[in-house]
Amino acid sequence: MKKVILKCKLTSRDKFEEKLSDIDLDFSSIYWQHDRVYVPRGYKRGMNLPRLVMRTEMKAVDKPPKYSLILRRHIEDSGVDVVEETPIKDYENTVNIILQLGFKPAGEVSRRRQELKMGEGTYIYLDKIDGKNGYYAKIESNLAANDSVAAAKSDLQKTFETLGESNFVETAYFELQK
Repeated sequence: MKKVILKCKLTSRDKFEEKLSDIDLDFSSIYWQHDRVYVPRGYKRGMNLPRLVMRTEMKAVDKPPKYSLILRRHIEDSGVDVVEETPIKDYENTVNIILQLGFKPAGEVSRRRQELKMGEGTYIYLDKIDGKNGYYAKIESNLAANDSVAAAKSDLQKTFETLGESNFVETAYFELQK
């Protein structure tokens, strides 16, 4: 699936949530995610190489965690992210396969997350990243075959600016940890 993704470090979580609440949009309950990111040997930012993410997600303490493998590839020159997610049952075996394919661990990130569906294929995530001060918001919008990437990215920027935010972040969360 092709997506345009824009992240922003929030100046005030409360004001951000209040502005969304004023237009009758509210976030889901908080849940926990932990990502282990793997990159191919020789990976450098800007090379358009894929990353594999092993995600653990817990939405409720009385339910088992959900595990998934996410293939993420950011196409630098187009601004598009290609993202495919596959549920997995055996976390340890999947990690062994990733390592045998020549990928190496690049980082980990844990976060508490809330989500908000804004429309068909568009989500806002409110993230509190462990070990980092403040909150981050991320908007992901699915692209249809004929959608303009530039127009979609501009729309996401305007959305953030309408909500009083403009501290855009290009770095992946796992890279913020370094």
